[in-house]
Amino acid sequence: MASRIGELVLEARDPEALARFWCAVLDFVVLDEAEDGSVEIGAPDGFGGSQPTIYLSRNEAPKRDQLRLHIDLNPTDQDQDAELERLLALGARPADVGQTGEESWHVLSDPEGNEFCLLRARLAPVPVVPRSAAEDWAGSGLGSDLS
Repeated sequence: MASRIGELVLEARDPEALARFWCAVLDFVVLDEAEDGSVEIGAPDGFGGSQPTIYLSRNEAPKRDQLRLHIDLNPTDQDQDAELERLLALGARPADVGQTGEESWHVLSDPEGNEFCLLRARLAPVPVVPRSAAEDWAGSGLGSDLS
């Protein structure tokens, strides 16, 4: 038996704006919007599909400290320098968390100041399973419950 990461939860003062940023960065879509303004984003095959979803939970309190957990990104269809330029154009900002400048990665922050890293190595894009196939797989008893 093993567990699988289903979703990451990130508190946000403006979940809708942060959803736009992370959807553009990761080629995700909005999957659900809660009455309190929280937003869930993910790959088109949704929760339980090809990638963990990100749940942007509304929280009016400002971020205070460096996150103890952060996201590492890898470029998929271009080199690190080109991906860095794309992320900066989307609204990412360089972040200083004590790095020396000799690292092979870039530390950035999203529009609300949540740190993440852009690594050098390229990874193949994740193949997206159509939603109906993901639901069939989950319903087969081999996958997890999508709820």
